[in-house]
Amino acid sequence: MGQLFSKRNKEVFSAPLGMDNPVTVQVLGICSALAVTAKLEPAIVMGLSVTVITAFSNVVISLLRKTIPNRIRIIVQLVVVAALVTIVSEILKAFAYDVSVQLSVYVGLIITNCILMGRLEAFAMQNGPWESFLDGVGNGLGYAKILVIVAFFRELFGSGTLLGFNILNYEPIQKTGYVNNGLMLMPPMALIIVACIIWYQRARHKELQEK
Repeated sequence: MGQLFSKRNKEVFSAPLGMDNPVTVQVLGICSALAVTAKLEPAIVMGLSVTVITAFSNVVISLLRKTIPNRIRIIVQLVVVAALVTIVSEILKAFAYDVSVQLSVYVGLIITNCILMGRLEAFAMQNGPWESFLDGVGNGLGYAKILVIVAFFRELFGSGTLLGFNILNYEPIQKTGYVNNGLMLMPPMALIIVACIIWYQRARHKELQEK
């Protein structure tokens, strides 16, 4: 048990949540961060979907890593990811159809998500299943964390709601002169919010600043 949660394994899991976040530090997965964060619900579902797919594809590739010929390793990785993405997509269509429609093509594009492919190539191909699982969960949650933060501000100040529940669209609030900002629902605002998170993180952790 101690070996399963060794210091290295804890770091593998926790680093993507903070000091090595795939979005704000490695600057990966930006496209979907801009596209699916106009509302909180699809952002949460997208984040969880990427987490599940990254974790289990990491495990599968780690188990197969010693049997995969080097020249076709990318093809094998894509086949594994495509199978998992198809399963997740069908589950969403069956149990969360409205969210699936909002996510549109972006669930399918998880197949080519640079965070996912990067973890398979850089980590799962060199490490055991448990470490790869932790790495996948950590990077997936690190990605989901940024999506949720961005979607929180975009939906709150763009629509005045959170998860569809009315927060700011009440008459007493509107009488103060508050008006929902439609700009928050446009993709450029997602990029600006991500940039603010990157600025905050690098201002707080000087070691992340480029020399």
